[in-house]
Amino acid sequence: MTYIQADWPAPSHIKAYTTVRSSWGGRNPHSLLGKPEFTEENHRLTSLLPLPDEPVWIKQTHSAIVLEAKPENREQNGDASFTSKPNQVCVVLTADCLPVLITNKQGTHVAAAHAGWRGLASGIIENTIQALQQSHDDLLIWLGPAIGPQKFEVGQDVYDAFTHLHAESESAFTSCSEGKWLANLYELARIRLGLIGVAHHQIYGGNYCTFSQEELFFSYRRDKGKTGRMASLIWIENN
Repeated sequence: MTYIQADWPAPSHIKAYTTVRSSWGGRNPHSLLGKPEFTEENHRLTSLLPLPDEPVWIKQTHSAIVLEAKPENREQNGDASFTSKPNQVCVVLTADCLPVLITNKQGTHVAAAHAGWRGLASGIIENTIQALQQSHDDLLIWLGPAIGPQKFEVGQDVYDAFTHLHAESESAFTSCSEGKWLANLYELARIRLGLIGVAHHQIYGGNYCTFSQEELFFSYRRDKGKTGRMASLIWIENN
């Protein structure tokens, strides 16, 4: 396997994928962004996937900043991108954080968001959906590979960041010791989506664990920071 295709009922002209460990030949695209060597990685990605153009790579900082996926925004600070233009590729890099791919049911708008716990707590999903300016009941969401709920141990600060804002988030945490919790990133995303009117049946994915599935995925926690990244990409194919 060299990539995962999003399993959701999006129109056929919506292309959505996540790469896996073997996609990059052992190299780390995150460390190459903005460097001449990254051209080679773009070529490698193009050989794996039917990319219509170079992806609009952005500099992720665990923020809630959303950018339009256009050439002038390449390497700008942001953690999500969106577009309504055919052949503009939105992309985010992750290695335990949650990649969120979004389209509307007509396939006229798409977005990709990088949602670690900081981004989720800050509203990256809500900001991305707001940028799309589409009816919330008309959206489809795919939750890509992230660290699973049995492996994501967090402290009281993370628990408080979510539950102080939305009491509903308590259901996404399981106490494992004094001041320590196992957090479910997938469920936290579903809760936030539900609070803004995206129904459960509109949300797909959320069934991988980057930490446990070592043969498939990079994991920042498992590999103690010395690891690569998966790319999650989405675009509107120009029929």
